[in-house]
Amino acid sequence: MIASYVSDADYRDDTLSVIDEQHLWRMTLGDRRLEREVLQIFVRQTAILLERIAGAEPALAAAAAHTLKGSACGIGAWRMAHAAERLEVVARGPDPDGVPAVELSDAVQELTAAALEVSAVVGTRLRNPAYVVASEL
Repeated sequence: MIASYVSDADYRDDTLSVIDEQHLWRMTLGDRRLEREVLQIFVRQTAILLERIAGAEPALAAAAAHTLKGSACGIGAWRMAHAAERLEVVARGPDPDGVPAVELSDAVQELTAAALEVSAVVGTRLRNPAYVVASEL
């Protein structure tokens, strides 16, 4: 069983937004500049780690998934955190040499889909002129 940051019920709740706005606000202390910087780093890091996961050995995939889980939790991307946690658990498995390829592939696909969803939302937010911090103009 996965000891999750978000319950399965919350994870499947269609009303749950891609990013928990209140959590992100708390984590960035309500500072829009810090929020913007954190989101920019998140998108870059996510792209790098997804590339590393693609075709990686299970141990490397588990390590990268663990990092993504922490990053996703940091911005309140609970679905992505759950998907990263699933990949981490699957990749670590009881026998790292015996991780079923189909199960690993499914977990990678789930994480990739969740990460792309979050990255799209973040990208849209960062491109929104109303979101640009006044000092960036």
